[in-house]
Amino acid sequence: MDETASCGRCGGTVAPDGHCWDCGAAQVAFRARLEIEAAGGAAGVSDRGTRREINADAMALVTRGAWTIGVVCDGVSMAPRAERAARVAAEVGVTALAGLLESGVLPEVALAEAAGRAGRAVAGLADTGSANTGERDGVAPACTWVAGVVGPEGLWSGSVGDSRAYWLPDKGPGMALGEDDTGDLEALTAWLGADADQPVPHVRSYRPGCAGRLLLCTDGLWRHRPDAAGLRAVLGEADPLDGARALVSYALEAGGQDNITALVVPVPTATD
Repeated sequence: MDETASCGRCGGTVAPDGHCWDCGAAQVAFRARLEIEAAGGAAGVSDRGTRREINADAMALVTRGAWTIGVVCDGVSMAPRAERAARVAAEVGVTALAGLLESGVLPEVALAEAAGRAGRAVAGLADTGSANTGERDGVAPACTWVAGVVGPEGLWSGSVGDSRAYWLPDKGPGMALGEDDTGDLEALTAWLGADADQPVPHVRSYRPGCAGRLLLCTDGLWRHRPDAAGLRAVLGEADPLDGARALVSYALEAGGQDNITALVVPVPTATD
């Protein structure tokens, strides 16, 4: 079912959580499986998994001139309207990055600014409390955020939370880019939302010496295969869309307990 689908029961408008605004009916398989592609071959796949009723992951992808830009977000499961938070953060983040890069802003600066804009957009989804005090009532959607940019001079990534970016070269084992914002028992220590601090993304730049691919993914994938070499082996020599499908299939076959998203951006030639 796509973003503009009508209710299967009454024909009304489907809300971002997969329920009809008019009759309230849950829509069968709403956003259960999504695939996107962009010019230049970048592609992503998102799957609801085997245990979740709602796919609270989101992804966005765009090519602007020499830049290919991707964003992947994971709605925090304990927060309300997590799927809405992820979708807003992904769309705002990719739009901000595209505009900033086209205007000549350095990728490192653009990633930090885009994370801030995405964070403010997610914070704006929170219900307000007293009209007199302006205090929040604790209903605050939240999500993680990871973005990647590939251009003629290399690749860049920025992350808030525990969604990850990986560099997976055609030759060699690859590596994770950035670090997770987690503490004891792997609890999140940073995220986007009204109850979060101003986001300070972990920004990483890399100038690869060979061709390869940049992978952006949620923990529904990397918890089953956290090592870059293992992810590279699953990806194989497939094109980005088939590679993303293979990664998602791997996580599903491993149990698929969470939503799973993999977005693959090719780095077609070595940077000199």
